[in-house]
Formats: sequence, C-alpha cells, structure tokens
Amino acid sequence: MSFLTIALDLMGGDHGPSETVPAAAQALSLLPHLKLYLVGDLPSVEPFLQRHGLVRHPRVELIHASQLVAMSEQPAFALRHLKDSSMRVAVDLVAQGKADACVSAGNTGALVAIAHRVLKCIAGIERPALMTCVPTAKGGRSVLLDLGANVNCSPEFLWQFAVMGKVVAESVQQITHPSIALLNIGAEANKGNEQVKKAAELLSQTPDLAFCGYIEGDALFSGVADVIVCDGFVGNIALKTAEGMVRLLSEASHQQLDGFAGWVQRFLTGFFKRRLSHLNPDQYNGASLLGLRGIVVKSHGRAERHALSNAILQAAVEVERQLPRLIAERFEQIVSDRR
Repeated sequence: MSFLTIALDLMGGDHGPSETVPAAAQALSLLPHLKLYLVGDLPSVEPFLQRHGLVRHPRVELIHASQLVAMSEQPAFALRHLKDSSMRVAVDLVAQGKADACVSAGNTGALVAIAHRVLKCIAGIERPALMTCVPTAKGGRSVLLDLGANVNCSPEFLWQFAVMGKVVAESVQQITHPSIALLNIGAEANKGNEQVKKAAELLSQTPDLAFCGYIEGDALFSGVADVIVCDGFVGNIALKTAEGMVRLLSEASHQQLDGFAGWVQRFLTGFFKRRLSHLNPDQYNGASLLGLRGIVVKSHGRAERHALSNAILQAAVEVERQLPRLIAERFEQIVSDRR
C-alpha cells in the first residue's frame, strides 16, 4: 500500500489539541493509507494523545515544537521569531519532503507568511491564494478565491488566481472547461474599480479561460460560474457573511415559532442546512493555499474535530491529485499560449 503523509499542527485554532487530536484519530480511521506527523508541545498534548490511542499508533509520528503561534500574533513576528512553533515545524516538514502536505487551524496571516517564505511560489505565480469550494443551488460546487491571503491584488494577481481556480475546478471538481467570473458590485461591464476592470480585460484576452463576466454577491451560490475570483478583502467578507447566516439559521432552528412563521422558519432552516452546511464554522472543511510548491490547507479557526478531519481529507485529495504539479503545468501552458 502506498502511504501519503500529512503534518498536522496540533496547537492551532481556538480549541487546540482538544479538537485537533480527535480529528487526527478520525482521519486515520477513515484513510487506511494515511500517515500523520502530529506537531505540538508534546507534554501538554500527551493526555489527549493517550485518550485517543495515538501515542504508539503505527501510522503516527510525534514531533515536539516548543512554541505556539497565537491567533492574535503578528505574521511578521511569527515568521521571524517563532521558528520552532508547531505551525512552522509542520510547514518545514513539507519543505523537507517528509510530509506531502500540512494542515493548520491557526493564525491565517502567519500561516500564509510562513508557507510563502518556506515553500515558495510556483514559477510565474507571484502570490498564493486561499481557496474553497462553495455549494451551489444547482447541487454542484464553485471554486472561490481569494479568501483572505491577499487584501490588495493587482489585476495580474486576479488573472493568476483564475488560472489556479480553473485547475482546481478541472482536477478536483471534474468540470470540463469551467466558466470563470469576477465578483463585482454589478454585472454590467462599466461597473467596478479599475483593478477589476483591468482583470476582466486580461481574462477576456486569454483563450484558454472561459471568462463569463462579472457576478454580484447574490449570485455567489447560484452556480452560474464554476470559478469565482476576487481579492482577499472581498472574498473573506463574502465567506464570513455566508458563515454568519448559516450560524444564525442554525441557532434560530432551536427556537420554536408557531403557525405560518414557524413553517417558513423550518423550511428556510432546512434548505440552508442542506445547501450551505459545510460553510458553517462547525463543519468547515478547510481552505487550500494555492500557488505554492507544496500543499497547505487552512482549517477554520473555530473548527471542531469533524471539520478538522475534513480538512485533513481535503489535503489528502490534493496530494493524490498532485495539485501543485497540475497548477504549475497548466500555468506554464496558459502563459506560453498567452504570449
């Protein structure tokens, strides 16, 4: 049996080892070909490891890290001074070729900074982008990026994100010739800032990219586009708004209303739970940091064990599909055709 190996940052996220350790146990039970490097402060995590039978697990290797990247830590400080943090050690394992991917629920800014510095970007790609696949009203999924890795993006960055999103749609979602849209404040050609308008020109001028124009926020889950591109400022707000709505509906489902209002409440709650359940922070399955020479998956900071396990499974899929290699090859081809 051919094994794949993933490094898991045990200390990341709001819950730390109380959720990352059982998530590791769950992922190991689901994937018999999975090996895990569990990285963290071993004295403090040992009780959790003992409880879930991972201290002497044949497919687990424990790695001690003496430092922790706090959720409030400045990315620059974490990059320069926390070189023995669980996050940094997990990323280093990928750079050293010991792990095929790493997963962390820790500080997003620090993870992006560390991964970018340690793993480097694929040739021709200037910045990595956080990506997830959001559910659509048509029953499929759309690729959405960037979700917060880059607050300010040049038109060229957005073009590069579109290429990476296209590869994910083709290789992971199995979509032939996926359509690509820019998230904008209007669908008309004259809407948007100069950055978005210039990005639209670049996309329109690239024959290999099926650019279908702009979409507004209310079409985010419509399925009208297979890949939706935006800068990290816009993307993060859009996704967090959706998460908040799902959480609101989930909490409302515990309140009992009578009559017609109660029927509407039950209908809407059921619909959104079916369509948007994986956007709930409790179920969120991780965002992939695309454009790097290695695989890094960022799980939601509030994620609990099931969601963290899903993030590990997502990393495993990307390893099996060899996503960085596919992105590099497709990017080189599209750039060559563009010249």
